[in-house]
Amino acid sequence: MKTRITELFGIRHPIIQGGMHHVGYAELAAAVSNAGGLGIITGLTQPTPEDLSREIARCAEMTDQPFGVNLTFLPSFKAPPYPDYIQAIVDGGVKVVETAGRSPEQYMPQLKAAGIKVIHKCTSVRHALKAEKIGCDAVSVDGFECGGHPGEDDIPNFILLPRAAEELTIPFVASGGMADGRSLVAAMALGAEGMNMGTRFLATTDAPIHNNVKQAIVEADELQTRLIMRNLRNTERVMNNAAVEEIIRIEHAKAGTETIDDIRHLVTGVKGRLVLQEGKMDEAAWSCGMVAGLIHDIPSCEELIGRIMDEADNIIRQRLLGSLEA
Repeated sequence: MKTRITELFGIRHPIIQGGMHHVGYAELAAAVSNAGGLGIITGLTQPTPEDLSREIARCAEMTDQPFGVNLTFLPSFKAPPYPDYIQAIVDGGVKVVETAGRSPEQYMPQLKAAGIKVIHKCTSVRHALKAEKIGCDAVSVDGFECGGHPGEDDIPNFILLPRAAEELTIPFVASGGMADGRSLVAAMALGAEGMNMGTRFLATTDAPIHNNVKQAIVEADELQTRLIMRNLRNTERVMNNAAVEEIIRIEHAKAGTETIDDIRHLVTGVKGRLVLQEGKMDEAAWSCGMVAGLIHDIPSCEELIGRIMDEADNIIRQRLLGSLEA
């Protein structure tokens, strides 16, 4: 399947693995890329730019296909050394960067000078238009269904994707609620040129995370996620567990006066790693999309992507074109 996204990134299938903290290591990125999608290493999961350089080299040993690096620009007083992380990406020969969080505008000259294609994650049309204006090559449009941070507008993809198609000239992929061939065909019908998946790639044999997390996703339905940090305007969709229930209790008790310090012990990356890497499922909040309700098995990335493309082809050729012939 050829789209503007496959042409832009030099991949066989219009499927991107989103950047995920403590998940986006070389093993997963290489597996997705070898299967024809675009695998993504999560840059800030690596403690230093030197560590990122080593992770990029490790991924390059596992695949000869294109892969990218995610850089999330955090609202922090002590920002990571982003120019050094970008230099590690440049030196590693990576040609695709997925940016997220705050606008990547101040880093665009360094990225573009190296010939890097930039795809920015956006939760609204206005942010997508800003990304287009500053020179991003594509955007990932994240609907309210998505795991992690869905923004503050609460617009689901059935509305957000066609609105993006009405406004943008650069290509975009759909993110949030994406799991299978149905997702891909629907996203493309609404104007996207592919899809970005996070939660679905967590539940694969190639994801370097604890099996307890994978089983939790398989066993969950679409009602198991919760929204936290709404009053902080840093809304996050997470899988319900004891830590999340405690966060919600604190938020209710504070009645809108809470600060990040009130819940920091339950949302830190260190605690999140205990969930993802050690399978201690109630230690912290961890990002998960509503799409868990559509995930029923733990395939390899190769099996998953192959299945998605076969299903998409069958839907297009048999159900859609077949109905026209009838």
